[in-house]
Amino acid sequence: MATKWIETLVGSIEQKKQYRRHTARIEALPEPYRGAAKALQRYFMYSGGVLDGDTLITMLGDFVDLWERAVVDGTPVRAVVGDDPVEFAETFLKAYSGRQWIDKERERLQKAIAAGDNGEEKRA
Repeated sequence: MATKWIETLVGSIEQKKQYRRHTARIEALPEPYRGAAKALQRYFMYSGGVLDGDTLITMLGDFVDLWERAVVDGTPVRAVVGDDPVEFAETFLKAYSGRQWIDKERERLQKAIAAGDNGEEKRA
């Protein structure tokens, strides 16, 4: 019962465990892969705003798999991210089309404007 209450407040405990495991895998990467992966992960968290925990965990797992494979294959960081790391990050994020924070804000904006429309109609 307590676990369900806690998960209601802070989200899935299992997802948090998976997130920590993925983060530990990033920390275990050798340089320069670790530095690049951490920089991209930070960008994902600020730019992506993924709201759906399942999508976030899937994305992060695939992301770590990509870097671990690059290490094994000896693929240079630039060969992974290309000439434009921002474009790489944006393209990677688009592949995971879960619900994002901006979607929630878009809905909030729509409702606020709709509520204003109702007020104008009443005054007319």
